[in-house]
Formats: sequence, C-alpha cells, structure tokens
Amino acid sequence: MISVVIRNKNQEVALEFLLKNLRERYNDDIAEIVVVDNLSTDRSEEVSAKYKARFETIEKFSYGGSANFAAQKATHDIVVIFSAHSYPVSHDFFKLIQEKFDKNDNLAGVRCLHNSNDYKNYINNVKAKDDPNKSGLIFSGSAFNKKMWREHPFKEDVATFEDKEWSKRILNEGYDIDFVPSIFNYQIKRTKAQLFFRFKNDVIGNYQLWHEDIALLSASKGLVMNFYRAVKDMFVDMYYAVKRYLYVISFISNKPDKF
Repeated sequence: MISVVIRNKNQEVALEFLLKNLRERYNDDIAEIVVVDNLSTDRSEEVSAKYKARFETIEKFSYGGSANFAAQKATHDIVVIFSAHSYPVSHDFFKLIQEKFDKNDNLAGVRCLHNSNDYKNYINNVKAKDDPNKSGLIFSGSAFNKKMWREHPFKEDVATFEDKEWSKRILNEGYDIDFVPSIFNYQIKRTKAQLFFRFKNDVIGNYQLWHEDIALLSASKGLVMNFYRAVKDMFVDMYYAVKRYLYVISFISNKPDKF
C-alpha cells in the first residue's frame, strides 16, 4: 500500500491543488496522505484538514532530516514523496509505482518522469547504477521502499542532494532503483534569495557527492560571463521593446480590414 508524503512550507495554494488532485483522481490508489510542514504561517494546516490529510510539523528543517521525518510518519512501506509545488499528472501514476514494487522485491526506489531529460533517460535506458545523478531518486516525484530505508536512512549532514546520496549508497548495497513512466509536474517560482540559497547548497553538495571542485579561475570566468549575459539580455530586451512599440504605432496608422 502507498503512503503519500508532502513536504510543505507556506504554500497553501499549491498544496490545496495537489491535495485536491490526489483526492479527486487517485484516492483509490493511495492509503494515506501526510503533510510534513515546516512551521507554515499560512492556511496550510486548514487546507490539509479540508482534504483529510494528516498534518505533521517539523520544526528544524534539513533536506535529509525532513526526508527521514517523512519516512517515519508514513504508515506503509511504499512512500511517494512530493513537494507541495508538484503534482501527479498521468492517470495511472500510482498504479505503475505499485506494479514496479510488486514485481521486484529488491527494488529500493523508483524515479518518476517530469521533464524531457527524465523521459530521454528512461527511453535510452540509462540505469541508476551507471548514473545515479540522472537516474537516481529525486525528491519530489519519487517513491522509496521503507524497508530499505529502515536499514539505510537518509543522511542529515548533507547540504543538499539527500536523494542522490541515498541512491548512490543504496545501489552500492546491491539494491535496485528504476525509472517508472509515471508522469508528474514540478512547478515553482523562486525568489533571487531562494535561488542563491539553492546555489550555495548545490556547490557544497556537488563537492561532497560528485567531487566537483571549483578553481578561482573558473569562478572568475563565471562572474564575467554572468555580467556579459545580463548586459546582453538587457539590450536585447530593450531592442525588442522598442520594436514592439514601433509596430503598434504602425498598426494604429495602418489597420487592416476587419473580417
């Protein structure tokens, strides 16, 4: 049976859409819905109650810590984890996940599809053992086996990529991770501050997990290129803004006949 766990913080609008979607389209495929909330100050708890989702509060957030907390709160062995700003799309989303786990007792997790790269890797049969970054778990939009998690919980001292680190470690233990053609959507708009927060964690995570080091020269080149692209984009935007304005003026003066 399947537990759906949703990580959330102050996303009542997105959360309500996800919960409405789950209840109206997939209610018979899932056994429970748990919202893992990081001290939201909006209506997230009220929204969760509206759709009969269990509301659990985590006070100190970390990526690995919240994933462990989510696994602890899930009642069933198949745990599908979402962020509040994502949602399943394909009608057989959970059925395909259930089938995958039913057919393979050695299966630790499955990665669902949410963009063109995922789909290409799925079609091209890129195995998680060969590339755990491209084909390992992603949180959100993955499912994992709680039995394997009990033996190998998520690391809580990683800056980010708790999903990829677990994938790499669990594959080394001899378990399987596979793609499943269950389609979901991942949609979020981050502020500049949120993007910078992600950037800092990604730098640390890429170094810890994939051993990607950064030299001062490459960092300096990156700064120059960022300035160049910003200035170029500004002038291109201004150019087409003027062109649109001139076109509208021309249109006003030379309107075509109406049909």
